[in-house]
Amino acid sequence: MKEIKFTILGQPVAKGRPIFGAGRVYTPEKTANYEQLVKFSYLQTERIKFLEGEQLKAELMIYFAIPKSTSKKTTAKMIAGTERPTKKPDIDNIEKIIFDALNGIAYNDDSQIVSCWADKFYSTVPRVEIQIREV
Repeated sequence: MKEIKFTILGQPVAKGRPIFGAGRVYTPEKTANYEQLVKFSYLQTERIKFLEGEQLKAELMIYFAIPKSTSKKTTAKMIAGTERPTKKPDIDNIEKIIFDALNGIAYNDDSQIVSCWADKFYSTVPRVEIQIREV
């Protein structure tokens, strides 16, 4: 059973909606930049693997930066994991940008992902930790 594990450093970004104009469809710059970061982060892993299985399971641990204006008491709760992010970006849009970016380089298509588990937390090191494995 093959699996891939890697980390995307930096504040997690949600998939932006396409922009329509002048008869064309544009990907928002923030979305395109984060998709490139996802690809770069994956390609920097020690053991690059291509998952060929028809069914894949994904697990994401999503860590957001603690806002600078947060009190010490609340910061402690955030670090302990008892105070968790409930604001945007939505967890499904974070999954979407990552899974779309990995199409063709980690697996054929993200439609192969039949199971997904994700959690949002706060951390002093914003990042997304990803594990995808064949089922």
